[in-house]
Amino acid sequence: MDKITSEIMGAKKIAIAGHIRPDGDCIGSCTALSLYLNQIKKEFKLDQIDVYLENFGNEYDILSHTKEIKHSYETDESYDLFISLDCGSMDRLGNSRKFFDSAQKTINIDHHISNSKFADINHVVPTASSTCEVLYSIMDDELISKEIAEALYLGIIHDTGVFKHSNTSEYTMQVAGRLISKGINFSVLIDETFYAKTYMQNQILGRCLMESILVLNKKVAVASMNRKMLDFYGASSGDLDGIIDQLRVTKGAEVAVFIYEIQFHEFRVSLRSNGAINVNKIAVYFGGGGHIKAAGCTMNGTVHDVINNLTPHIEAQLKELNLLY
Repeated sequence: MDKITSEIMGAKKIAIAGHIRPDGDCIGSCTALSLYLNQIKKEFKLDQIDVYLENFGNEYDILSHTKEIKHSYETDESYDLFISLDCGSMDRLGNSRKFFDSAQKTINIDHHISNSKFADINHVVPTASSTCEVLYSIMDDELISKEIAEALYLGIIHDTGVFKHSNTSEYTMQVAGRLISKGINFSVLIDETFYAKTYMQNQILGRCLMESILVLNKKVAVASMNRKMLDFYGASSGDLDGIIDQLRVTKGAEVAVFIYEIQFHEFRVSLRSNGAINVNKIAVYFGGGGHIKAAGCTMNGTVHDVINNLTPHIEAQLKELNLLY
């Protein structure tokens, strides 16, 4: 933290960015750090703090200052310091990579076990539930406002599945308790950003579940959406949140796989494990990463190619653990 503080104190212009296709933890951590730095702006003599993220759903507008996040990268701005949040590797920074490359100093704050530690300073805590939990641990609790607490809490609930995933620790609950003590309306944050679905999102969820299949002796639940289906519903990647989690609770399934087409013959793959299967190992093999029980990657070919390439890796682990039969 001393190194991070030193770099912030020595910077005038700071850029903050997260990974492509930002989720709740990414949006929450970027928002929370931006609010925190703006709070200490005068003391640290900071002139400019910019946050860059790809477009995300309106439900996250419940947080303060999300409207100020920049979604366009058409600028020649250069920064003294670039802070990457919730991002496992440089390529996952997407269009904000150019600000990383031109920055005088870079910091990487994350919790993914597959993080490649690509910055000048790397603060990666794989045992943390979320990047928001990591951020809380390096912030001064007395300086955490209600607005900052809301952003941190949102990130934690999204990466823990509202505290039901195995990455939830005693410390996670202690942090959540401290954030609640700041006066946040935690039930509204949970309902509006995690559970609430539009009619179209419910239709997509229903269709995916109805057309899902079980493979490898019913140990793996698989669902997919091609580009044609997504275009029919007018859906974006944010409309697919929750599908993988619903697949995961299929009784008897050790692994859930959700595949959706980004563009022709290019698929985003989400993997979830219910037990001992290490899905991060599989995702890393295909150029992705994440956590032992939650990971993802991008694969090319037809949807059948993707399934056929993935399943041998899942099968090998199932056999090794005597879980296939």
